[in-house]
Amino acid sequence: MDDYLKHILSSRQKKTINDKGLKPAAVLVPLFYVGKELHILFTRRSNKVLYHKGQISFPGGRPHKNDPDFLRTALRESWEEIGLKSEDVQILGELDNTPTITTGFNIRPFVGIIPYPYPFKLNPEETTESLDIPISALMQDSAYSSKVADAEGIKQETYVYKGQSIWGATARIVKQLLDILRSSA
Repeated sequence: MDDYLKHILSSRQKKTINDKGLKPAAVLVPLFYVGKELHILFTRRSNKVLYHKGQISFPGGRPHKNDPDFLRTALRESWEEIGLKSEDVQILGELDNTPTITTGFNIRPFVGIIPYPYPFKLNPEETTESLDIPISALMQDSAYSSKVADAEGIKQETYVYKGQSIWGATARIVKQLLDILRSSA
């Protein structure tokens, strides 16, 4: 599956956003296997961070001046937030740029396979918990909803798993990954 997903991600035309008004950011979409079942690792942001307090997200953030590229940003942030070493991540590819609607970020999502189990070390300043969700659970129709969230007609995609809501840019990134997996099945 890893090689297949890597092939699909590398052979598709990635959509980019070149809006200079959006702040650049990068995230890692960490995937891992429990037995033969593929899971996604999410984090819950602390209430101490500047943006997206308490929300379920992926490890990531804004680039630092020493980051040579956005992949390095995603890996550095993963180390800072959850103690995931960059050498322990096998990058499979990149998803489409995904903007946040209210905070003005342009997110570059990188998909990677990580070992499991892993000795995560959550940084309490940034992350309060990690959540491990099987992809099969998110692919069920009952896990997903899309509705108009405001008067401007913006759709809010949401996934719910065991009472946990994944929404906003994180849900759009998940939907894109799941759509790719579905189309390749």
